[in-house]
Amino acid sequence: MGIIIKAENLGKKYIIGHQRRERYITLRDIVMHKMLGIGQRILHPLSPNKEAVTLEEFWALKDINFEIEQGDRVGIIGRNGAGKSTLLKILSRITEPTTGKVRLKGRVASLLEVGTGFHPELTGRENIYLNGAILGMAGAEIKRKFDDIVAFAEVEKFLDTPVKHYSSGMYVRLAFAVAAHLEPEILIVDEVLAVGDAQFQKKCLGKMEEVGSEGRTVLLVSHNMAAIQSLCDRVILLNHGSVVNDGNPDEVIQAYTSLLSEISSRPLEDRNDRKGNGKVRFTAVGFQNTNGEPCSVALSGQNLQIVCTYRCLTPIKDGKTMFSIAIETLTGEKLLLFRNDYTGNLFDEIPIEGMLICTVPRLPLIPGIYRITICAENTQDVMDLVFHAAELQVTEGDYFGTGRVKNPKFGPFLAEHTWEILGAPLRRDVHD
Repeated sequence: MGIIIKAENLGKKYIIGHQRRERYITLRDIVMHKMLGIGQRILHPLSPNKEAVTLEEFWALKDINFEIEQGDRVGIIGRNGAGKSTLLKILSRITEPTTGKVRLKGRVASLLEVGTGFHPELTGRENIYLNGAILGMAGAEIKRKFDDIVAFAEVEKFLDTPVKHYSSGMYVRLAFAVAAHLEPEILIVDEVLAVGDAQFQKKCLGKMEEVGSEGRTVLLVSHNMAAIQSLCDRVILLNHGSVVNDGNPDEVIQAYTSLLSEISSRPLEDRNDRKGNGKVRFTAVGFQNTNGEPCSVALSGQNLQIVCTYRCLTPIKDGKTMFSIAIETLTGEKLLLFRNDYTGNLFDEIPIEGMLICTVPRLPLIPGIYRITICAENTQDVMDLVFHAAELQVTEGDYFGTGRVKNPKFGPFLAEHTWEILGAPLRRDVHD
């Protein structure tokens, strides 16, 4: 069908500053800085408050080469900090590469962050026309697609409301609907779909599959490997800003799973592949059994305690901190979500450091290995979010107390239930 995206020796460099108390900067320092070049660690003479700033090069991407054909559906995966978002910003023409070049044919519609391309003071209706104009579409073309966009986004009642009053879910629904329906040759979607509910995510995946079947190109970044597997015919794995695998989805996802397992074995406190403002920082995740004793393996049907140690920059006393723990398959399918605000276990004060314990009565998972994602947030910001913070191994347990269920063939859950035939006696049979 022809090459529609081509990246050649693509690289993106950032200069990171680290402040520290130092001596005053002299003319000699400035001259030496010019002689050594920006690539060396230097003291910046213009730092505020008489503080020195150590500058350091950071390559978010380096030597990226690939070609994508028209109609390809490509997944881009990798842990946080691997360079996925930087790559998408370059492909979306939001930022320029430091080295190399990228060639694109046709219109590009991107959904990278909640609110990208929307003006908060304009209504939903006005933003649909604004986004269409940005994509280079005529008013008549946008008008023809208008009803389909509104129906897909499910925001009819709020169409003439400024989008600054939208919830994050409404924002994403409308943004995706605009991006997908205005017929770009290339559709780029980042992890923002995680904001929507499960039903809308399924709807979006269906739309992206439809877009791909029409001969348009789809690039999808997601931590949900099941979504990547079902939608994409090719997957690119990034790590430390480089392409480490590119090809068949099953093989690349297996390589990614192995990489995550290796990463999750590292001390959590040292992990830098995390998101958040750092006001809360998780330092370790562990597990305890029914007796409160540390355990490396959990039993189906037994109580499990997930223990997260943390540290705060300062004590938090606003009563708005929410903690969540997700248990997922190794391919990223979410199975269980535990949140303290769901259960009404709210904390008026979070001490500067401590131990957070989530107790799960009668663990309903079948034997297998699962991954744990942990998050601390408030109503405005994510404070710490770590994907694959730990792995949980579950082994067979006597969930029903009958001795009959050892290794269920269907799953992934076990659930309490009873049977009866009206008018017939019931006998409790426990297997020996």
